[in-house]
Amino acid sequence: MTDANESPQRPPVLDVFVRDCVDEPEGERRRWTVALAQGEEALRNVAKGSRGPFAVALRSQDGGTAFAAVDRFSVQTLCYRVEGGRILFAQRADDLVAPDEELDPQALFDYLYFHNIPAPRTIFRGIHRLPAGHCVWMANGRLSVRPYWEATFHEPSGTVSFESLKSRFRQLVQEAVARQLDGGIPACFLSGGTDSSTVAGMIGQAIGRAAHTYSIGFEAEGYDEMAFARIAAKRFGTEHREYYLTPDDLVRSIPIVARSYDQPFGNSSALPAYYCALKAHDDGVTKMLAGDGGDELFGGNSRYAKQRIFGWYQHVPAALRRAVMEPLLERTPLGRLPGFSKARSYVEQAKMPMPDRLKIYNLLLRLGVRDVLEPDFLACVDLEEPFQLQREVWSQAQTDLELNRTLAFDWRFTLADSDLPKVCGTAALAGVAVGFPFLDDELVDFSTTLPVEYKLNGLKLRWFFKEALRGFLPDEIITKRKQGFGLPFGVWTTRHSGLRALAVESLGSLARRGFVRPGFIRTLLEHRLPEHPGYYGEMVWVLMMLEQWLQARSVRATDAPRATTAAAC
Repeated sequence: MTDANESPQRPPVLDVFVRDCVDEPEGERRRWTVALAQGEEALRNVAKGSRGPFAVALRSQDGGTAFAAVDRFSVQTLCYRVEGGRILFAQRADDLVAPDEELDPQALFDYLYFHNIPAPRTIFRGIHRLPAGHCVWMANGRLSVRPYWEATFHEPSGTVSFESLKSRFRQLVQEAVARQLDGGIPACFLSGGTDSSTVAGMIGQAIGRAAHTYSIGFEAEGYDEMAFARIAAKRFGTEHREYYLTPDDLVRSIPIVARSYDQPFGNSSALPAYYCALKAHDDGVTKMLAGDGGDELFGGNSRYAKQRIFGWYQHVPAALRRAVMEPLLERTPLGRLPGFSKARSYVEQAKMPMPDRLKIYNLLLRLGVRDVLEPDFLACVDLEEPFQLQREVWSQAQTDLELNRTLAFDWRFTLADSDLPKVCGTAALAGVAVGFPFLDDELVDFSTTLPVEYKLNGLKLRWFFKEALRGFLPDEIITKRKQGFGLPFGVWTTRHSGLRALAVESLGSLARRGFVRPGFIRTLLEHRLPEHPGYYGEMVWVLMMLEQWLQARSVRATDAPRATTAAAC
C-alpha cells in the first residue's frame, strides 16, 4: 500500500518497442517494464533472453533512468542522443536531428573508408546508433553502452556425427523459414546462390506450396546470374519473376534510394534489392525472405580461404622467416624479380596480424587518403579510428580460432552495418517487410558449435552447408562461384550518357564541398574509371551516393566547410 504522503510510482514509458516474430508481444512489453524497476542487470537479462529481431527503448516517467537494446545483428536499429540530461531515442538518426545539427567529419571519413557509417557513430554530431547486440543504460546522469551478448564459439571436444548435424541443420533451416513467413504470399529474393536458393526451396517444404521468387538480371558480361536463379526456380517449382535492371532504371532510382536512408549509404547492391522488392510489392507481397547470413555463419566468403593461406606462414619456423625469407624478399632486389614479387607480397601481408591485414584491400587506402581528401578535412579526423574500431570488434568474440573470430567480425561489419541495412532499407522503401531465416537465433547458436573445419574444410568454403544440402540444392548451384546481386555500375557509367551525366554532376558538386580533392575527382572520372570500370566504379558510386544524400538533405556546398574545416573540429 502506498503511504498517503507518497505519490504512487508512475509506470515507465516505452519510447520504442519494435518486435519481429514473437508470439506474445504484450507479455514481453511487461517483462521490459517490470525489469526497469529492478535495474540494469535485470534489463540485460531480458535482452539476452529475447529472441529474434527487436529494438526496445524505455525510461522512467521522470526521465532519470533509461535503457535501450537492439537484437544480435541490429536487424532493428535504434539511435539516441543526450540532451539536457535526458536521453532521446528513435529508430532513425535523422529523427533526432536538431535544426542546427552539424555533420560529423569523422563519420564522413568512416563512410569513405567503410562505404557506410558503422555503429556507434552516425553522420550527425552527438547522435549515436546502438551497435548490434548492445544496450545503453542511463542513470543519475551517467550513460554506459556495452554488449549484452557476444559471439561465443564452442569447438566440439569429441567426435561429431555428420549425419546427425545434417539432419538438425535442415530441420533448423526449415523451422526458421516457417517462423519468418507472415501468412501472406510466401516470397523471397533469389540470386541463384546457395543461400537464396535454400530459402526458396525450404519455403515449399515448410508450408507445402511453392514460393514466389524474384530475381534481378543485368545485360552486362560477368554480372548476370539469372541462369542459376532459373535452375533453382525450376528445381523447386517456384512462381518465378525476373526483371532486367537497366542504366535508365539507375538514373531514375539513385536519388530516391540515396535519400531514403537516414545517413549516407554506399552499398551498390541496394539498387538491385530495391527493384526486387518493388516487383514483389506490385504482386501483392507483404514480406520477403532473404538469404543474408549464410556466408558469415558457415564460412562462405572467399577471403576466409585467403586469410587461412596467410595464416600458414606462422607455421614456418621463426628463425627461417626472420633470418632468411623476410630479409631476402623485402630488403634485396630478389623480391622485385618476376616470380618472387608474389612471394614478397605474401610475406608482407602474412606478417600483419588480423584485422589490420584487411586494410591492404581497402579502396580508400589504395587510392591514397591524402590524394583523395583535402588537408583541412584531414585535420578534423582521426585516421586511426577505423582501425581501432575494427580491433575492438575483433577482440570481442569468445574463441581462440581465427576463422571463428573472422566470422564474428563480419557479423558486425558485413551484416549489421552493410548487408542488413541494404536489404531492410530498400525493402521498406518498396513497401515490403523482410526476414532473415539464417539469422534465426537457434540457427546462429547451432553454427557456433560446428567444428571449424566444417565451415572451411582445407580451402573448401562452407563445406558443411553444401554437403548437408547436397541432393536438396541443384549441383550446379552447389558448385558455382559466388556472385550475388553485384551491380555493373562502373561498366554502365562508361557506356550510358545519362548515367555518366548523373555521376559527373554529383561528383562535381561534391568537389565544391571542401573535403574531397577536385583533382582526384577529375582523375577518377577521366582516367581511372575508363581504365578499370569494375574496380574504380565502386569509388564513383560511393562518392555519388554521398552527394545525392547531401543534396536530398538540402546541405549546400557552402555549408559543408562549416562541418569539416579545422575550425569546427
